[in-house]
Amino acid sequence: MKKFLVFTLFLGVSGFVLGQGVSKKVLADKIVGVVGNKIVLQSDITNQIEDAKRQGQEMPPNANCMLLEQMMAQKALVLQAEKDSLPLSDEEVEAELDLRIRNFVNYYNGKENLEQIAGRTVYQIKEDFRPQIREGKLATAMHNKILENVKITPTEVKEYFERTSSDSSKRNYYETKLEIKQIVIYPKASRDLEKYAQDELTEYKRQVETGQTTFEKLAKMYSDDPGTKDQGGRFEFNRNDKNVDQTFLNTSFALKEGQISRVIKSKFGYHLIQVISRNGDDIVVRHILKIPKVTDAEIKEATSKLDTIRSKLVAGTIGFGEAVDRYSEDDNSKFTAGSIIGQNGGSSVTIDQLDKDLVAMLDKLKIGEYSQPVTFTDDRGKQGVRILYLQNKTQPHAENLKDDYNEIAQRALEEKKNGVMEKWFQSKMPTFYITVDKEFHDCEQISKWIANSTAKKQ
Repeated sequence: MKKFLVFTLFLGVSGFVLGQGVSKKVLADKIVGVVGNKIVLQSDITNQIEDAKRQGQEMPPNANCMLLEQMMAQKALVLQAEKDSLPLSDEEVEAELDLRIRNFVNYYNGKENLEQIAGRTVYQIKEDFRPQIREGKLATAMHNKILENVKITPTEVKEYFERTSSDSSKRNYYETKLEIKQIVIYPKASRDLEKYAQDELTEYKRQVETGQTTFEKLAKMYSDDPGTKDQGGRFEFNRNDKNVDQTFLNTSFALKEGQISRVIKSKFGYHLIQVISRNGDDIVVRHILKIPKVTDAEIKEATSKLDTIRSKLVAGTIGFGEAVDRYSEDDNSKFTAGSIIGQNGGSSVTIDQLDKDLVAMLDKLKIGEYSQPVTFTDDRGKQGVRILYLQNKTQPHAENLKDDYNEIAQRALEEKKNGVMEKWFQSKMPTFYITVDKEFHDCEQISKWIANSTAKKQ
């Protein structure tokens, strides 16, 4: 059972798939599992598999068995959550539903496509999946309650490492890991070049409104946004999205369908926006972004400013965190004291996670040193200047407690949590009414559920 515990929550909450909304109904549906008053249908499993395949996921040969086990485990968690009266508001369920629907709309390239593929309206899709979302959130709440006091001690981490790494050939091997911080300044374009960008957008608006061309065509030709350029500037978002520039968001929702905005300024540059469609707090727009060009003079000014900041850092008259807070203009690292965050969400990164220009800068740095200011172009095509601070660097090595304690401790904690969950299920199974369809009796994953069911009948 240990292998399914983490995925159980993924299935209930994160794995929200269209399932019954898109896949064809199974002609002869039947109940294949029962836990208490909760049932699992054959169609639940079939639809999960079909949706996973449609999204390009590889399914193991025993996918039916794994999914039934996961679904029954979730039902058990939900039953206990209801018994314990764990709180769950309608607002929480509705917020989760809205988020999932937005993900669907983005995945299927628009509300209209989603409704056509699903064969039902967005409202109907939400109604179909409200019970699934409710159960998923209850299962998560129960799971978290069971594990809320599970901690790991240094002694346990050491024992775990010694037990799992006794065979050195099976130890994890780590590439070089780095902890890097940065301060970024984006040079400001001159007034003349800012006005030139605004005038360009004003001319694009005139051409569209007079019927000379289309907004989509102009966006593909001239937009400086690499993320939407190839889609003709198409961008879908929700009023509550935190990652959307507030001026861009407010302007979009003030427009009527088909209407084109005035030229507006965001933190990314200047925009022209046209609304395609709107449904409540969800909106689809097209936009053209123009980033005013910066000249050598602006870059030199930003470089000089960063050079002064670097001198203060080297002299110790200002701390790196304080310098980031005062001067850095990079949203991604400004609120992490300048740290560049890795793919796992931690402060350590590997070389392959860094852009080539940044890697070139690091070759010249030793631990504790600050780089000279260097120009770069970010993933939005915006020019900037930055200095780096190399806080730590490990060499390629076999896993050990000194260099990799946090990673080892996390695995040890997960193992301990799985053990707690295993004991919880073993203690609770006899308290639930359980049946499993005979078609699944040969599933190794279901053996404990079947054994418990058999015990009930004896």
